[in-house]
Amino acid sequence: MAKIEHVEISLVNLPPKVLREDATQTFELQETPIVTITDSDGAQGTGYSYTIGTGGHSVVALLEKTLAPALIGRDPARITGLWHDLLRRTNATSVGAITSLALAAIDTALWDLACRKANLPLWKAAGGARDHIPVYSTEGGWLNLETSQLVEDAVEKKRQGFRGCKIKIGRPLHEDAARLAAMRQAVGDDFEIMVDANQSFSLSEALRRTSVLEDHGVGWFEEPLRADNVHAHATLARSTRVPVAVGESMYSLSQFNEYLAADAASIIQVDVARIGGITPWLKVAALAEAHGVTVCPHFLMELHLSLVCAIPNAQWLEHIPQLDLITTGEVAIVDGIARPPETPGIGIDWNPEAIAARSELTLHIGKANT
Repeated sequence: MAKIEHVEISLVNLPPKVLREDATQTFELQETPIVTITDSDGAQGTGYSYTIGTGGHSVVALLEKTLAPALIGRDPARITGLWHDLLRRTNATSVGAITSLALAAIDTALWDLACRKANLPLWKAAGGARDHIPVYSTEGGWLNLETSQLVEDAVEKKRQGFRGCKIKIGRPLHEDAARLAAMRQAVGDDFEIMVDANQSFSLSEALRRTSVLEDHGVGWFEEPLRADNVHAHATLARSTRVPVAVGESMYSLSQFNEYLAADAASIIQVDVARIGGITPWLKVAALAEAHGVTVCPHFLMELHLSLVCAIPNAQWLEHIPQLDLITTGEVAIVDGIARPPETPGIGIDWNPEAIAARSELTLHIGKANT
């Protein structure tokens, strides 16, 4: 039986390709903790998570001081057992973003290792429900962009075969309404437009805006309110025909359970990094399926592609290129449809030289990696 012998931890900083601003924040830098686990057979698996500019060093510190040392000598095939053991070690800091992001980097590395040893791609190892998924674009919909830029991007994405796009809202109501109207006129009714408020509205303001969203056939209303207010989301969901989408700011299975039990959302946007890895992500997806709710995950396009193809209740993949600078392959998209790779592992072709060149730090835990 193989044992974990070595854990390598890197922190890579990736600048966004465009200025990303929404109603509550600016995406300044993607801090990317990367974990590579090596077992006694010499097999390796690599996983990662991310921040949008702050907290990356805290994630690395938790990995270095607490989580990675606890892996040495353990059986890497016991992925669920290891996840729960590590969660118990961080009981005093769970549930929370730093712990979840650290757990996710380890958990995805363990899944990558297991899939490589089994000679299976993640999407098949985790279920293999489908071999393709439609994509929608977010990269051209940021709040700082002018209306003409939003329209130009949406028209171009439709020309490329994309089935929809998402824009940020949070400007005064008349401005958001005008931007939506211009986009709908440009792309027609056969192209989905989603909106994302990034938790910026009060319940009263969100309620006031639903009629505008309905008028323009909006596909979903994402993070309209603070993520910890389940009751307010349930009130909003009952008041509108526009689906309410939540999930990127939630960090545990129990939080998703509260939303689903309260009928407070009809689209779940579980983020594999923020939920703590592939292991809990799949549980959230199954919980959503039991409630008849679709999954449209947040960000992490390169990893989520395999996960949405593993489950039966996925609807969309969000297109925001994230790892181009440190990988050698791209997500395969033809006519707005993405297909997962057949190669073993989580579906990401890392570029070790690029990672080394961009690493702010590299740490080694356990036996020297020879």
